[in-house]
Amino acid sequence: MFVDLVHRQNPWVLTESILLDSESLREGWVCEIMKLFYRWKRALVRLRQFQGSNSGDWAWIKSKPVPFVALNRDLWRWAEPGLNYYMLLFLSGVISTLGLLANSSATIIGAMIIAPLMGPITSVAFGIAMGNRRLMKRAALTIFSGVAVTIMTAALITFLMGLDRLTPEIRIRVQPTLIDLGVALAAGAAGAFAKSRQRISDALPGVAIAVALVPPLSVIGIGIAMPSKTVALGSTLLFLTNLSGIIFSGAIIFLWQDYGSPKRARQGLTISSLILLVLGVPLGFSFHDLLLREQTRFQLSKIIQERAVELGNAEIQSLSVQSARRQLRVSLELTTDMQGISGQEAELIHQEMEDRLRRDIDLELLVTPIRRFRF
Repeated sequence: MFVDLVHRQNPWVLTESILLDSESLREGWVCEIMKLFYRWKRALVRLRQFQGSNSGDWAWIKSKPVPFVALNRDLWRWAEPGLNYYMLLFLSGVISTLGLLANSSATIIGAMIIAPLMGPITSVAFGIAMGNRRLMKRAALTIFSGVAVTIMTAALITFLMGLDRLTPEIRIRVQPTLIDLGVALAAGAAGAFAKSRQRISDALPGVAIAVALVPPLSVIGIGIAMPSKTVALGSTLLFLTNLSGIIFSGAIIFLWQDYGSPKRARQGLTISSLILLVLGVPLGFSFHDLLLREQTRFQLSKIIQERAVELGNAEIQSLSVQSARRQLRVSLELTTDMQGISGQEAELIHQEMEDRLRRDIDLELLVTPIRRFRF
């Protein structure tokens, strides 16, 4: 009421007061923004001063590449075999073979750590990057002579002990997949990077454990001594996968570190790529079988859990899955608290497996009744 009256008498008074209020509000916002900007600028200046004051004290920590002359000399030493190389490889083969036969993963890890095979393999990768055929040939000869020593050691120990049982540690090295190829590529890159950088060579034992070069060779020797063609060929595929993966990714890392040139390495990288492609075919099939086996195991576990009462708390003891053209061949062994499983119940399991997997299944089912006592 009063504002309307003032506005009627003198309209400029109210308009001027509104403009003054808006200007003071705008000036307040501008001041706040300037204060925030000033604080941010002071913080940035302090951060730069802190970095500048500490850069001189900590510059020695920065990782630097190994000089070319030093790296070349070191890898040439690894490419030349000697008593130390063969002695360590022999002892590594003994430890690995005994660990595989005893199913001791800790013992196998110990064999991986002392195995010197990673050195000449890295030398081959460096030779590819540099286009140095002499280094490649020398390192390759060192690798294959070491491979022969390890295989013969494993075969002799297995033959003398007279063991012909496949432990789980042996079985997992008989069916390599694309997963093993991925591990080999990553391990080869890590090994080459560790070799080409100063003060990170402590990572090399971890690389040796990750890629596991000696255990597959020991499994080859075990397969020869048994004899078992499946074991020998499967472990050979695993070793070749590890070998080719390490060489290929190691050469790439050396080129990335500016050791050598892509032009010189073209031929070696082409051959390595072709070998990886050839090995990728059986590895891909094996990976497909692995996925199929795990899917079958998962569906079987669900079926057995759903019918636990009817099947007498049945448990899966072993499962073998083989893929044919349009059919799965499943060999299943169950243990149950009951006297057995009837033919009708076995048929229901077979039918549910076909329905869930949507494939024809040739099922071989072995049921072992067990008796439990508690006193």
